[in-house]
Amino acid sequence: MFANLSDHRKGLLLTTFGGLVLSMDIPLIRLASGEVWSVLSVRSVATVVAALAALFVIRRVTGSVRGALPGWLGIPVGFFYGLTTICFLLAVYYTTAANVVFIIALNPMFTALLSWIFLKERPAISTFSTMAVMVIGVGLIVGDGMEGGHLLGDALSVLASLSSACAITISRASRRGMGFASLLAAALPAAVGLYHVIPGGFSIDHPGWILLDGGVLMPLSFWCLATGTRYLSAPEVAMFYLLETILAPIWVWLIFTEAPSNMTLAGGAILILALASHSLWQARVKARAIAA
Repeated sequence: MFANLSDHRKGLLLTTFGGLVLSMDIPLIRLASGEVWSVLSVRSVATVVAALAALFVIRRVTGSVRGALPGWLGIPVGFFYGLTTICFLLAVYYTTAANVVFIIALNPMFTALLSWIFLKERPAISTFSTMAVMVIGVGLIVGDGMEGGHLLGDALSVLASLSSACAITISRASRRGMGFASLLAAALPAAVGLYHVIPGGFSIDHPGWILLDGGVLMPLSFWCLATGTRYLSAPEVAMFYLLETILAPIWVWLIFTEAPSNMTLAGGAILILALASHSLWQARVKARAIAA
């Protein structure tokens, strides 16, 4: 059934599923209730083990893993995905969940700029207008973070968003599935986490949650989102990371009763409305072009 779908629909299904699963990341990190480097190392090691297990199964079934591996371009893609993981997880500990996901909503705009610079895919005027509005929204959130002592976490969130955009752009340029590049990239944060953990030992109150996150949910999410670049443009794939922006604060609020500040809600509302308006406008433009 999946094989009979058009490439665009395959991309939409993969990235929608990946974005939905990704929205559970922060709640599971919080439920694990552990020290940051312990959580980073266990989560990342679990992801690498899951990736190696999947490659083992593929080799047993097909006789070769060459088609599943991304080639040399997988190295820079993996580096940026690994950097994204480190910055993202540290940000979760240094600022609120809402601040993290709202600031990471800059991902599509960073991706559009990088695609313009390196892939010569010039954004439309509407995209530039949306970027300007989003800068205002992020400015409200970061300004509130400075007053609340969350500046470091907010800055890490911006870096995670930019790093993820770099990975998506390179993946799109390669026109290859980068699912396993994003999974094996967990070796970088695993090494960083273990470097800090080994002297003092692990400290996680509920390790089962972080093993579920790193060993099952994140491999599914990363693989789907990274593979989506094979079928969709880089900015389109980046848009599906926004499912986490919308859903993660809801899960955190329901589980931990952590309500975002009024300024964070205002900035987040600006971001979501700007992106929703931009998406609807782009869909309308494409529909007109097809009709013409």
